[in-house]
Formats: sequence, C-alpha cells, structure tokens
Amino acid sequence: MKLLVGLGNPGAKYAQNRHNIGFMALDHIAADHGFAPWKARFQAQISEGRFGSERVMLLKPQTFMNLSGQAVGEAMRYLKLAPEDVVVFHDELDLAPGKLRLKSGGGHAGHNGLRSIHQHIGAEYDRVRLGIGHPGNKNAVAGYVLRDFPKADAEWLDDLLRGISDGAPHLVAGDGSRFQNAVALRVAPARNASKEPPARPVTEAPAKAPVAADPPEDTRSPLQRLADRFR
Repeated sequence: MKLLVGLGNPGAKYAQNRHNIGFMALDHIAADHGFAPWKARFQAQISEGRFGSERVMLLKPQTFMNLSGQAVGEAMRYLKLAPEDVVVFHDELDLAPGKLRLKSGGGHAGHNGLRSIHQHIGAEYDRVRLGIGHPGNKNAVAGYVLRDFPKADAEWLDDLLRGISDGAPHLVAGDGSRFQNAVALRVAPARNASKEPPARPVTEAPAKAPVAADPPEDTRSPLQRLADRFR
C-alpha cells in the first residue's frame, strides 16, 4: 500500500494559497481516478482507491502545516507502513513556478510541513517538489506562500496538476521517469502534436495554346482576285 500525502492548511481561507498546492494535487488525483469520497480520519481528510492491484490512500492533514507530521505518523502506524511507502507532495520555493522534481530522503530545507514529518517518521520518505518560485526576499516568504495563486498562474498550474494526475499510477508503481514524462507532456507538449500535416499543393495542368481559327473562304472570281492585286 502507498500513502500519498498532500501538504496544506485546512479551510476555505487557505484553499487557493501557494502553500496548498499539495492539497490541490491530491484533489485532482482523487477526482480523476474515481477514488472514494473524502472522510475524516487520522487528524486528516483521507480518500482511498487503487491503481491496478496497488491500494492507495490519499491524506490531507487537517492539523495546519506546522503539525502535519502528527497525521502522517498516525496513519503510518495504523496501516503498518514504512517511510519508504510514503510520498509527500509539497510546495517548493527553490523551483521555478510549474517545475517538478522528485526526491528521496534528505533535509527539510526549512519547510515547516516537512520539518514536522521528519520529527514523526524520519527523513526516508519520497517527496514530489512542486515549484512555486521565490519572492526574492526571505522576509517576504511567509506572506508569499500564504497568498492565493494569481490569475496569471492559472494555466501552468492547471497543466501541472493534470500532469500529476495523469502520472500518478506510474509514481505509485515506482516509475519516477514515466511519472515525470506524464507531467512534461501536459506542461510542455510537443509543438506539432496537435497540428495536421500540411496538405499537398495542387498542381494545375498547363494551359493549352489557343487553336488558330480557319481563314474565311475566298468567294471572289479569278478576275476579281487579279484586279484586287493591282489596287
């Protein structure tokens, strides 16, 4: 069984925040793949489903970001999972908007949700890092992540989330390359993928030379023709 965790803050106030992109990713997966309705459990909202023979639980902690590890640890203990069975989707300041990277283990880089998960289950879990860009000043980070995505970001954000949903079965199967390829096909599709091949030019038949008309019949008498020559 795999436990897919999306990080964010609960409540409508935060629903469209940059910090909630992990929640958004799980919502797309659940909707697109026919997972069960969300319900409250493990201090979280959970939804269950399958990709082939693999059982999958989606989990959105409802403890607020700084305490995300409580819900993840509780679910892991109940399901008897190892950290290697957990994949966490989270916002990443150090990646450009729309970029995605996979990572196994490592530090939390100051992300409060990851810091809490480290405290409860250790560092040996997988992460899907979702780029939201950096405001340019570390003092502006808190306000930046807790603001909604602007309308100008709507297109790339939708493409990214759809790509994550497309590739989720590959991620669960452990095929990170195919997962990332599925995302890339949404975010940066081939330029000519939707274009029809150009029609062949129509070659026109060469124009025919005009046919000369027959000269009119000469009805003059021989004597008249001779007279006309000396006029």
